[in-house]
Amino acid sequence: MSDDDDFMQDSDQEQYDFEYEDDDEQETGDVDVENKYYNAKQMKADNPEEAITEFLGLPALEQEKGDWGFKGLKQAIKLEFKLGQYEKAVEHYRELLTYVKSAVTRNYSEKSINNMLDFIEKGSDDQRAYTCMEQFYSQTLDSFQSTNNERLWLKTNIKLARLWLDRKEYTHLVRKVRELHKACQKDDGTDDPGKGTYSLEVYALEIQMYADTRNNKRLKALYQRALKVRSAVPHPKIMGIIRESGGKMHMSEENWKEAQIDFFESFRNYDEAGSLQRIQVLKYLVLTTMLMGSDINPFDSQETKPYKNDPRISAMTDLVDAYQRNDIHRYESILQNNKEVLEDPFIAENIDEVTRSMRTKAVLKLIAPYTRFTLVFIAKQLNISVAEVQDIVGFLIVDKKLRGKIDQSDGSVEIESNPDADRTHAMQEWTSAIQALWKTVLNEAEGFKPDDSSIMLGGTRVSAFPSSHVDYEGLKQNGGRGSNGWSKSRGGHKRNGGRAQPGSVK
Repeated sequence: MSDDDDFMQDSDQEQYDFEYEDDDEQETGDVDVENKYYNAKQMKADNPEEAITEFLGLPALEQEKGDWGFKGLKQAIKLEFKLGQYEKAVEHYRELLTYVKSAVTRNYSEKSINNMLDFIEKGSDDQRAYTCMEQFYSQTLDSFQSTNNERLWLKTNIKLARLWLDRKEYTHLVRKVRELHKACQKDDGTDDPGKGTYSLEVYALEIQMYADTRNNKRLKALYQRALKVRSAVPHPKIMGIIRESGGKMHMSEENWKEAQIDFFESFRNYDEAGSLQRIQVLKYLVLTTMLMGSDINPFDSQETKPYKNDPRISAMTDLVDAYQRNDIHRYESILQNNKEVLEDPFIAENIDEVTRSMRTKAVLKLIAPYTRFTLVFIAKQLNISVAEVQDIVGFLIVDKKLRGKIDQSDGSVEIESNPDADRTHAMQEWTSAIQALWKTVLNEAEGFKPDDSSIMLGGTRVSAFPSSHVDYEGLKQNGGRGSNGWSKSRGGHKRNGGRAQPGSVK
């Protein structure tokens, strides 16, 4: 090996050693920052104040803004908010947002900011925390607007609108929804196809608001507009919300069929999204089936069958089974033993209609063999109040499903029985039916229609069938033969040699 080769080898080795030492120093620095971060996390439960100090010290250890400083600020902000140090949390959140522009990736920053806002929302249980949360949202929107991050700006605004919906702050919500609708439109005022998904989310929020305030007129218009949006690929949960609100709207209009369709679609979308709301909507679907008076079991479909034996919905399953069997006692027992069913305001509001229908059918079945009964007797049999029995019987009488009179002096009901009137009415219907049949046979049946053509009788042209031209006297005097030896039969006029054929007019 030459001296030059030895020199080159030594030079390469020295260069390699130098680079290795440089990487080692950088890796050692990262390890120190990482160790400091995880040590601080271990202090969170026992010594949160010291943990905050450690987390806030992480950004200073990095020469440039990076992931560990971002993570340290996140942890410090959450602890400060949890300890009620809202001013410090807002200050450090402002610093955190500076990392979003270049220090961390866009997807990671969006996910982190969304998680941070969710954490703040859940912890805002007093006025100071609520004020702090508003500042978080305000700073977030300003930051994303300045960086032209329209997607995250829309997401954050929708999240804020959803928060106001949950808090029923409809004044703020209306203004925000109007702003969002404008942001999802082109300059000419038409919907931007590229923002169809966000537009549907805004529609869902607005529909929920009008459903809560029972503004059905506005709700119906928005519902129809939302279903016409075709430029979006919405999250199934958004369509579940829209369909659920539509089902409730149809229920308020007593349009049971459309409500059933909407609740089924809502359940299907919630199920696809993995949302727990699917259980509640499935209960609404069962309720609608009973209100329709349908004999079809809602758990026969492929989508709902897996939930038939789910303990969370077993009470509604038993209810629909008792309803379809007209078993009033089992129906009442299920409601009595499952009070949680009525905890949902929507079910509690509409189940009364089902109960009333069940009791009405039970009253009709119970009184069928009697011509006279007391209200107390019915009340005891069905285990309901006398006042409700009187109300049901009164409704049946007014609706002409029961002919009777209520004697309020002794609480009795006497069924009116008039066999003669029934018999006369039946005879009238029978007579009318026979007359209609007679007219049909004579005027429309084959062989009885008058023929416009003429035939020759004894050299004289006469009409083929009119009774005014038939010589009935001649038929009688000639032993059933007319003066020209013709007889009238169902098949028309035939020459019979002076003898009347069967079916001839006598």
